[in-house]
Amino acid sequence: MSTGPGADSAPGHTSTTTRTPDTAQNAKNAKNSMFSSLKIRNYRLFATGQAVSNTGTWMQRIAQDWLVLSLTGSASAVGITIALQFLPMMLFGLYGGVLADRLPKRPLLLCTQAAMGLTGLALGVLTLAGHVNVWHVYLAAFLLGLVTVVDNPARQTFVSEMVGKDQVANAVSLNSANFQSARLVGPAIAGVLITAVGSGWAFLLNGLSFAAPLAALMLMRTRDLHPVEVQPRAKGQLREGLRYVAGRPELIWPIVLVGFIGTFGFNFPIWLSAFVSKVFHGDAGTYGLFNTLIAAGSLAGALLAARRGLSRLRLLVAAAVLFSVLLLVTAFAPSFWLFAALLVPIGVFGLTVNVTANSSVQMATDPEMRGRVMALFMMVFTGGTPIGAPLVGWVTDTYGARIGMAAGGAVSLAAAVTIGLVLSRIGNLRLSVNRHGVTFVPSDRRRQLATAA
Repeated sequence: MSTGPGADSAPGHTSTTTRTPDTAQNAKNAKNSMFSSLKIRNYRLFATGQAVSNTGTWMQRIAQDWLVLSLTGSASAVGITIALQFLPMMLFGLYGGVLADRLPKRPLLLCTQAAMGLTGLALGVLTLAGHVNVWHVYLAAFLLGLVTVVDNPARQTFVSEMVGKDQVANAVSLNSANFQSARLVGPAIAGVLITAVGSGWAFLLNGLSFAAPLAALMLMRTRDLHPVEVQPRAKGQLREGLRYVAGRPELIWPIVLVGFIGTFGFNFPIWLSAFVSKVFHGDAGTYGLFNTLIAAGSLAGALLAARRGLSRLRLLVAAAVLFSVLLLVTAFAPSFWLFAALLVPIGVFGLTVNVTANSSVQMATDPEMRGRVMALFMMVFTGGTPIGAPLVGWVTDTYGARIGMAAGGAVSLAAAVTIGLVLSRIGNLRLSVNRHGVTFVPSDRRRQLATAA
């Protein structure tokens, strides 16, 4: 398999099977259908349950950030909350992947989704009773992170069991579209609830929303699943997963890239809350509006990814560069409405980075290793937050919201350009300047162009 930026992110072998016209047409239709995964009953149930739960999750995220900011008045405190939520992923993420490979996914998800619902209910009761302190929010965030260590790889890998290998890229994109659709609704509802009755009801409704995915999981037809053989307990499974990724450039470099982007470029709760309170002097409704605009762009990015079907590494690098540049430009937007408008394309390219990396890694991974690989992916993508969020929060508090956001964009841009050059080198590509413009071409093609010129 080619590992250059233009390589398809698919398992590394070439099939010699001859396709019939009907097979080729079916493959083309699957690729071109934006919602093809929704034709599968089990996935429809899963997507419906997640739509309800995701809305509640976004309500809680907005309420949590605003509650911490109200209790402390500090962007750093918001960063600490985020860090605590993702600290378990950094510490134990790989073990969560081992468990996801060892245990049946559907029963495992029933346990994790129920636990996440209980966390929201507990925080809601504390807040409504008037006894909530910032340490309660910190504890709830950490406990939610512990559950996520197992829930994330199990949920990511369960997608292929519901839809089969041919629809993985489409289903991953639709999962992101589902999440971002909820992001359009959840912040708006949270803003109304916080203003009208306080944050407690947002937490409580989030806890109740997990009844939907639990019902969906119980209603699934197990005979329609594409089960992956559960891996028996054995020594060295974690090291085996690391060696597997280390020997595959098509896996390791996308994971490294999303690690930098996730650690330094996806700190929107810190930046947006600081811009609302310190730059534009808004309220919870303004914070909800900013999150909704990012969600609108992210939803568009997810639907475009579902339409493309294929995930290419050069698309991943290009989207990462554009995302980083937009962060830098937006940080110094002189007016409220220009800042708000630029959040939409930030959402488009940020989501493109996430979905392209996710689907390319899944498609390039053998099924029996997918839990460990996706755990590593999520550990790197979100596990860097305990390092990045407090650091970005400190920079934002010390030097202002604009410098904080620009710093995140600068680090992300440096990582995207560097990894793009590494992938070009691995793929034996060189920069060519000719009458057709500036392009990357194979090194032997470059020599041909020079000779022709």
